[in-house]
Amino acid sequence: MDFDARLTVIAAARGFTPDPAQRAAATALAELERRLRRRPRRWSPGVYLHGPVGRGKTFLADAFHAAMDVARLRMSFHEFFDTLHDTTFRLGSADAAIEHHVKGLRLLVFDEFQVDDPGDAALLTRLLRVLRERRISLVATSNHHPRDLLPNPLYHHLFLPGIALIKECTTVVEVHGPHDYRAKDAPLGRFAGGYTYDDKPLWTPQPEEHERTRLPCGGGRTLDALAVRGREAWFDFAELCERPLSARDYLDLAERFDTWVISGVRPARSADGWQRFAHLIDILYDRDLALYLVADRPLPELLRDSPTGTERTASRLSLLARTSDVSSSSLR
Repeated sequence: MDFDARLTVIAAARGFTPDPAQRAAATALAELERRLRRRPRRWSPGVYLHGPVGRGKTFLADAFHAAMDVARLRMSFHEFFDTLHDTTFRLGSADAAIEHHVKGLRLLVFDEFQVDDPGDAALLTRLLRVLRERRISLVATSNHHPRDLLPNPLYHHLFLPGIALIKECTTVVEVHGPHDYRAKDAPLGRFAGGYTYDDKPLWTPQPEEHERTRLPCGGGRTLDALAVRGREAWFDFAELCERPLSARDYLDLAERFDTWVISGVRPARSADGWQRFAHLIDILYDRDLALYLVADRPLPELLRDSPTGTERTASRLSLLARTSDVSSSSLR
């Protein structure tokens, strides 16, 4: 059974039928699957899936990754680069760090491929060259066509070599189906939690003063949690998102806690604060963790009043808004 047929089975188990855009993407992935299984090993250009939020790009990439039996790695894009920066610091060389992370791979799968930082653009270009030289196939999902990466006109020219490599090393496929499945009644994963505001009833008891817990972060820093209850943690939005925490800090916390409650949620005071919030949502979503938000206003107003782009974050938070009537027994 090739990937195209396997996708039909997986989708049926989840209660839906792939739309034409998903079918076209599955056909490109099925071709990559056939090439990766060939002997002797040959260069197999990957697949770059792009399109609006909620169209099933992550679902397709995850299903493809799970179906393959070659040496492979699947990570969210910002998680990989955060790890790559750490390894570069430890080994003293970006080239050595890249080699460390891709050695022995046949397939690298990136979810939420995005380029906003010129420094990351240069490092990504080096990574893409290594993938081509090592004959490692890339599958990536993104909300952006390759030509729209690193959109800042002051820096866009710096990533033109990287854009050329993406087009050389992948088949670019648009996934632009008619539905945002996250905004509809699509099957939900464990990420579904809840969203409340205006002092509406909560799903878990409010934290008490004696429950405050100081948690270690990287670089000798600490983070104050309002409560830690086994694998459940309650945080204040300002403490979590408006301090200079990194994606690595959030990744470490995601390993410790399965259920998150964040209170005091409001529009961040800076674009950096909102970007941290967006990164945190990506990390929790990627790990299918439960998230409960306690905000000062309805979700549409929160997104409207926030300082930067919200499409992907809005789509993911819509899963929470759809399940806001859960009871406290839903908390794990």
